[in-house]
Amino acid sequence: MKEIYDAKTDPQFSKGFIDIDEERVRTLDDGRTLPYRYMHGGFEGTNVKFSFCFPPKESYEGRFFQYLSPFPGPDEELASLPMTGEDDKIAFCLTHGAYYVESNMGSQAVFTNSDDNTMTHRSSAASAEYSRVMAQKVYGYEHHPYGYVYGGSGGGYRTIACIENTNAFDGAAPYVIGSPYAIPNCQTTRAYAERILRDKLSRIIDAVDAGGSGDPYEGLTEEEGAALQEATLFGYPMKSWFRSRDLDDGSLSVLMGGIKQMDPDYFKEYWTEPGYLGTAPDSSAIRDRICMDSKVVRVNVPGLKEQIQEGKIDTRNGVNDAWKKMIALEEMDAEPWIELEEAPKGENPYLKGLVLSFTDGPAEGRNLQPVRIKGKRIYLGEGFGMDNIIETLGMVEQGNRVHLDNSDYIAVQTYHRHQVPSKDYHAWDQFRDEKGDPLYPQRKALLGPLFCGMGPGCEQNGEIQGKILIVAALMDEQAYPWQADWYRRKVASVHENNDKDWCRLWYFDNVLHDDRAASEDELYATTYLSGLKQALLDLAAWVERGEEPLPSTNYKVNGGLVEISDRAKERGGIQPVVHVYANGEKCTRVKAGETVRFKAEAEVPEHAGTLTFVEWSFEGEEDFPYKGEFVLEDGGRRGTAETEHVFRTPGTCFVVVRVKSQRNGDKTEPFTQVRNIDRVRVIVEE
Repeated sequence: MKEIYDAKTDPQFSKGFIDIDEERVRTLDDGRTLPYRYMHGGFEGTNVKFSFCFPPKESYEGRFFQYLSPFPGPDEELASLPMTGEDDKIAFCLTHGAYYVESNMGSQAVFTNSDDNTMTHRSSAASAEYSRVMAQKVYGYEHHPYGYVYGGSGGGYRTIACIENTNAFDGAAPYVIGSPYAIPNCQTTRAYAERILRDKLSRIIDAVDAGGSGDPYEGLTEEEGAALQEATLFGYPMKSWFRSRDLDDGSLSVLMGGIKQMDPDYFKEYWTEPGYLGTAPDSSAIRDRICMDSKVVRVNVPGLKEQIQEGKIDTRNGVNDAWKKMIALEEMDAEPWIELEEAPKGENPYLKGLVLSFTDGPAEGRNLQPVRIKGKRIYLGEGFGMDNIIETLGMVEQGNRVHLDNSDYIAVQTYHRHQVPSKDYHAWDQFRDEKGDPLYPQRKALLGPLFCGMGPGCEQNGEIQGKILIVAALMDEQAYPWQADWYRRKVASVHENNDKDWCRLWYFDNVLHDDRAASEDELYATTYLSGLKQALLDLAAWVERGEEPLPSTNYKVNGGLVEISDRAKERGGIQPVVHVYANGEKCTRVKAGETVRFKAEAEVPEHAGTLTFVEWSFEGEEDFPYKGEFVLEDGGRRGTAETEHVFRTPGTCFVVVRVKSQRNGDKTEPFTQVRNIDRVRVIVEE
């Protein structure tokens, strides 16, 4: 029988302490002030630190929400304190009857906790239990607060570890989660496709955009088409290609060190052994490889723009930026560069992952990250594992030798082909033959579960100790959407294939991996953050009052693709659905100065709430300055909004509509206005 961890009986966490206990105030965007009692402390003899934020007694409803960061750092318990607006996790709790808990999970450095990887869930459980002790003192009566743990991406792994292996939590809301084989395979598939398709990305993005051709394969070479298909079958959402415009392949550079440590021979065999792309004649790997020596002609050593404030709290604890804590930032007053006798040639050399290493002179052994090349001048930027730019360039002398190499970064991009797991992982079906055997040479170890275990210290098994509500993003470019379904099925497998009494999975359309209130591009995507907050409230209602949440989103998984209906009634979940048209079409041509009529048709799934807001962006405004009004039907569950706009300048415009819904139709509620968007193309001619 599985042993469930009980923090209350663990002597390691028997001596909790509070070193700060004071009254504080938070201010909402609308000017309202929220008083709360702030506590900070830890456990004697450990590196664990925590923060508790308690609402006034009259606002308290007997629960807490505990956030787990993807990459906890030494001061992670402070990361949420400076946040404001919709990103303010603490204010959300204070306004919804809960106190807030966050800890550093015992971390002494970013990306790792300690030699004991169970520290993540054990310290989280211990912090939760000690918060209950403090809650009784704060509110002056004996009670056992309900506890809900939540986190996304790497924090989702940690959340699952808590709800599967401890008795400290009554429910959990893991979001944008990966499977045990997500890392590094989601990152490598994306990076490989981006490299092959970097000259065709604008064409692909346009084809899948509103009013586009609908055929992203049009105009691609055989190699490019195969790369696009490989990424698509693996689960990279077609609508997410706009995120690849700058070849931003996420945290792969951070993961490289771990891959090289666990499988160092791969990076040699890739270029020498049959079956690997690096030995295939005329392959893209050989074509894009940079491996050369040169000498320094001169350098530009910038100065520091400003010193980083000592003691400043690092608020990067979201799913798309927590890993960036591992990259040291230098605020420079000019762009640093180094001029060489010889530099990589070609019209579009592949610079991602390129490392410039000094092989002699005072800077010997130091490494810098090239970011662009102009002639023989190499411009430099921050990179994981790289040395301090200003300090290093200050050592460099004319004539010093350097080596430029992107071999390892190219090699890792097809690592997923050599990591084929069990047959229930259908994203890898494309790498199996008709008998189900791998098409490519396989490495001795499957690294996914090893990476997965580094944070939470355990592999997901579905044996949850409380209710869970999973939030997933259909445009997730980091943790492909099929993985949320994988975990839902894992839960079902240990509950007689019936998960409805234990689990819900809500997919959100037009949202990325990012968990900030403002998405990385408001005109292409929106946020699921408001839906996540509603999920936490629904989870609490499920546990505390037996009020079942809305059913899971209706979807089907086709290989690595998650498919849903474009109609709210068939789709389900809690997100509104919206469709917008220009002059009745998804793409319209008009003359400059001509009036264009727009119509948005929106609908909220049954029992998910009512429509509250409709907003427009006509010419690239990311703040949606044009506020509209719905003509509502069916008690506010359906609505249409019409407006007009005149375009004066010829060109192609994408008009975007953003709609919101709220469970109770409350327009004043700041945290649970669930969003969706749609786009339409307008071609303005002279």
